[in-house]
Amino acid sequence: MTQDSPHVTEQCSYGLRRRDFLWSALGTTALMATASWVRAPAVISGEKPHVTMLSWNNFVPETDVELRRQAEEYTKHAGVQVTVDFIAHLQLPAKTAAEAQAQSGHDIIFFLRPQEVGLYENQLIDLWELVTQFKDTNDGYYPWIRDYLEFNDVWRAVPWFTGGGFLGCYNETTFKKYGVPIPDTWDDLKNAGKALKQHGHPAGVAISHCLDANSTFWYVLWCYGGKVLEEDGKTVAIKSDVTKQVLEFYKELYIDAMEPDVLSWDDASNNRYLLSGKGSWVHNPISIYNVAKSKNMPIAHDINHHLTPRGPAGRFMAAEVQSLGIWKFSKQPEEAKKFIRYIFEPENFNRWIEAAAGYNTGPQRGYAQHPLWARDPKITMVPTQLDFGRPYGWPARPSPAVGEIDHTFVLPDMVAKVVSGASIEGAMTWCEEQIAKIVKSQRT
Repeated sequence: MTQDSPHVTEQCSYGLRRRDFLWSALGTTALMATASWVRAPAVISGEKPHVTMLSWNNFVPETDVELRRQAEEYTKHAGVQVTVDFIAHLQLPAKTAAEAQAQSGHDIIFFLRPQEVGLYENQLIDLWELVTQFKDTNDGYYPWIRDYLEFNDVWRAVPWFTGGGFLGCYNETTFKKYGVPIPDTWDDLKNAGKALKQHGHPAGVAISHCLDANSTFWYVLWCYGGKVLEEDGKTVAIKSDVTKQVLEFYKELYIDAMEPDVLSWDDASNNRYLLSGKGSWVHNPISIYNVAKSKNMPIAHDINHHLTPRGPAGRFMAAEVQSLGIWKFSKQPEEAKKFIRYIFEPENFNRWIEAAAGYNTGPQRGYAQHPLWARDPKITMVPTQLDFGRPYGWPARPSPAVGEIDHTFVLPDMVAKVVSGASIEGAMTWCEEQIAKIVKSQRT
């Protein structure tokens, strides 16, 4: 990918300049709304307004640099101090829970995992005012976004960005060297991993207490036609013939194509694995490739991507939307809204998306046509995955129970039991019992 400055607005192959794309995408209503941050700040009890925001350490650090720059620029021009604090993604759930418990903390809260928004439904203000300004622009939000963020006709968070989810991230040079076809199905992956493991280049899929392990399991389960809960969100459906097939697949993949350390991987392990040159294939977003490019690592030339594998029931991905909420205990809710509008301004949002280099994209369908996708054939397929996205929990709607299922890692734990020698029937029964307890606890 050409490393263009994100501030340049040169003509691109789509016939649009980057600035023109964002301004045309947002539409007149949204453009009028984004300008509202210039209004005079509210003053409470003689105190000068100060807005605080909690965010994460993005896997593409350049986006954090750009967000920090925008906060500083806003402070300078709007006369309202904005402070953005960044913490590790694994610390976010505990920090969010602590602020909710203490009824004190940041004004704006970032939700990396959309399943968590429902946990705080009654502690977040109604953000319909912001959502209505953006939901229908640029071909509108992806349909699964609403399931995550709207509760009883109230939007408790505003979509900030999404991503193309997990793709097949592979060492193209290694695959070509040994004449192994690029996998299209999960069975293809099993066969490819088995062949390449014999040459010292195993595949890698996390089976551990990390977010990646949860995500991949949902992908695989749906591709085989399985489900964790029925549509009512109450009936446990994990114990089934389909889940048995999924667990048999995982066991064969683990034994034939992977190494035991996947049982202790964290969310950065697959990144390190592919970048080391040893790993041949991992299931991950394009952040590995972006890191390799940003650090001018030679292996960036070897890395490529393909659509997440399909299964007997089709090709599906666990789609997520990252969002921003405002606590009800915030002392500056209106100023917080103004800052959110500011980072959604066309030029600002464009610069931030450019900094992400394809890892983050806008929550509306039209961003699939953003010029950045045309610049590098290794990432062109990324936004197309969003069209076969499903929300976590499907066919059940995302809920606190679904969030707790992920938080407790019962799904990868079930897989870990099987690959470590436990019976499939026993592992499914154990998982069924754990999920039933979670569902019951969320209903009482």
